[in-house]
Amino acid sequence: MPTSFLEIVELPDGSIVLRRAEDEGVLVTLDFSDDAKAFLQGQHVEVAKAMFNIGVQMAGRVSEGDFEREEEGPRVLH
Repeated sequence: MPTSFLEIVELPDGSIVLRRAEDEGVLVTLDFSDDAKAFLQGQHVEVAKAMFNIGVQMAGRVSEGDFEREEEGPRVLH
């Protein structure tokens, strides 16, 4: 992915998206349930920022070839 500025935006429907600053196209969407928002006591945007930050760092490692993929097949995500 070419280098560009990214922005995190909370949309009117409550979704939080990561997109290029110069583009309206969405790269990633996070959608917290009402229960999750209540549990996070209104701090869901801060949690989303942290999640996006780690995701962008991982994407950088993958693009630089600095990430080893685990074996193929079904994966359990925790």
